[in-house]
Amino acid sequence: MNNSFKFIDGTVTSPLGFTAQGVCASIKPSNTTKRDLAMIYCEKPCTAAAVFTKNLVKSSTITVTKKHLENGIAQAIIVNSGNANTCNADGIEIAEKMCDIAAETLSVNPDDVIVASTGVIGQPLPIEPVVRGAAMMKGRLSKGGGTNAAEAIMTTDTVKKEMAMEMILGGKKVTVGGIAKGSGMIHINMGTMLSFVTTDAAVSAEMLEQALKEAVEDSYNMVSVDGDTSTNDTLAIMASGLAGNTPITEKNEDYRTFVNGLTCAFRSLAKQLAGDGEGATKLLICSVDGAKTKKDAVTAAKSIICSSLLKAAMFGADANWGRVLCAIGYSGADVDVARVRVVFKSEKGEILVCENGAGVEFSEEKAKEILLEREITILVSLGDGDGCAEAYGCDLTYDYVKINGDYRT
Repeated sequence: MNNSFKFIDGTVTSPLGFTAQGVCASIKPSNTTKRDLAMIYCEKPCTAAAVFTKNLVKSSTITVTKKHLENGIAQAIIVNSGNANTCNADGIEIAEKMCDIAAETLSVNPDDVIVASTGVIGQPLPIEPVVRGAAMMKGRLSKGGGTNAAEAIMTTDTVKKEMAMEMILGGKKVTVGGIAKGSGMIHINMGTMLSFVTTDAAVSAEMLEQALKEAVEDSYNMVSVDGDTSTNDTLAIMASGLAGNTPITEKNEDYRTFVNGLTCAFRSLAKQLAGDGEGATKLLICSVDGAKTKKDAVTAAKSIICSSLLKAAMFGADANWGRVLCAIGYSGADVDVARVRVVFKSEKGEILVCENGAGVEFSEEKAKEILLEREITILVSLGDGDGCAEAYGCDLTYDYVKINGDYRT
């Protein structure tokens, strides 16, 4: 898929028509100077769509954003970190006020504003810092402000997550840009995070929503850090149409190219999220092929990447391949275990550790050298068919417990 698309240096402001900014509004504790409020803006109303957490407990921002996207139109995004605005009696009111503030700052319709929050659950979100932060950003949104926006949505993230890529639709160059945040409380089913994606593709709201849902399945929905599904997950996309391609209004060849491009872009951000899991030292990629069906491949890959025992073994650079088979065995996938093949791979090489469901002789020293790398791929062949899938996760370390032991205090 990657051969059809080109990643470029850029961020959420790379597509035509978009600007952004992020500032420190002191929503987070007053002793920090970290950015915690961001805005993204398009010079014209966009077609827009979003997907959200499947947790029954949801941030008030999701309620408001869903309402605003009923017509498939948006022109701006406002998002804060440091406070989730979840389980608050005045949550809806505060979320709507944030939209009003963004609308006044950017001279747009409040109903065309997407709002999101991330941070501690159950603490009231004061509106005063949002007012101050918006005033700081007035007139300062720019093409160069995308990185500041990426920083402003971080919580326990250690690095900002952003990407930009180009594709050709109908002979026209189309750009996709995005930012994301997520480090803990990340699990499959709209991987627990916030992500905001922009594109200058011309695409109808209906086709944009369909493309978003398709692309999510093989990217964000294949990420797990700790098995916790959050309350604030929001992935929103806006399309300005300024690239000048023939508008995508049906599921034709351009639509399929667009979906494949989005999937490729989303996978880039998904890997960044997984690799920056709380306390993580390694990105884990589990690639499964030879499954009876795509569903079986997805089930097996997800089970492996979610195994706490496997994650701990990867932290210790222990080639304990039995934990891979164990995870496959309880996954629910339709698998003939006697055909399973497992290989561990990194920049240091690859090593076969299991063939036909049984162990093979291998060098523990070589295996350890491979598993000490920052990115580890677990290659699993099931030998049953053509189904394949790829899931993303991280190792489980002592620091995960330290970070979450005093996250609130």
